Amino acid sequence: MKFHYPNGKKYVQTNHSPKKSNAKQISYSNRGMTLEEDINETNQYYLAHQKAVIHKKPTPVQIVDVHYPTRSAAVIKEAYFKQPSTTDYNGVYKSRYIDFEAKETKNKTSFPLQNFHEHQIRHMESVHMQDGITFVLLRFSLSEEVYLLPFGPLKHYWDRMESGGRKSIKKQEIEQEGFRIPLGLHPRVDYLKIVHQIYF
Repeated sequence: MKFHYPNGKKYVQTNHSPKKSNAKQISYSNRGMTLEEDINETNQYYLAHQKAVIHKKPTPVQIVDVHYPTRSAAVIKEAYFKQPSTTDYNGVYKSRYIDFEAKETKNKTSFPLQNFHEHQIRHMESVHMQDGITFVLLRFSLSEEVYLLPFGPLKHYWDRMESGGRKSIKKQEIEQEGFRIPLGLHPRVDYLKIVHQIYF
């Protein structure tokens, strides 16, 4: 099956050497996991312990070629990943709507704003205007630091860029305006602890 990403290029599966795949399996205490994997694991914990109901939104897919080898079976041969129109996660926490985006960077001293799309900022702004809880989780992958940055500061830095200013947020600014989330085991990224402190 062929998948096309929003840039229109075909997805090409690469063959990884056995050594690389084995090396990835020997990870220590969840090191090397992506932020998305950590959040998904955390959300499963929240759901199992009835703390919140938060899920990752599925990526919209447009199917363009389907084959029907038999009447009862359909095989998707070609599809496109559409550009997501909103954010990564949404759900309910203590009767409040919650909606957030998760991003990672390998930069050490700043977080590039190009990681965000304008439609995501507009969506979060709409959620904010309706008194929903909205924020971003930012991960500096090299140092494995995760921060929760509320929408207010994010919007300030976005507007600064739009006005011709910096195209990134300094890590120092994130440390001042955001909240660092220590990594744990269960849950892995306990962002609701910070959300509760800010919004409740």
